[in-house]
Amino acid sequence: MSIYVGNLSYQVTEEDLKQAFAEYGKVNRVQLPTDRETGRPRGFAFVEMESDTQEQAAIDALDGAEWMGRDLKVNKAKPREERSSSPRGSWGGGNARSNNNRY
Repeated sequence: MSIYVGNLSYQVTEEDLKQAFAEYGKVNRVQLPTDRETGRPRGFAFVEMESDTQEQAAIDALDGAEWMGRDLKVNKAKPREERSSSPRGSWGGGNARSNNNRY
């Protein structure tokens, strides 16, 4: 299981998150996604802890708590959705043969 942590300050570091969540148990991993263009944190993170019990204790304690000037959103992370291999917003609306010479 993994914990989603949202509404984070853009100044937060992985070390800050490790320290905050260590109060509730052993932190196995922290993932702090950054923007590809700016390199700045995106305002959310994922935290993995040693057990579900520890993760639930952290969720119960930290969801809605004020931290670094922000009200945190903390809950169980949802599984990542599969992305299709087709590009977003494809052009042309379908197969080229579907136009069948309408003249």
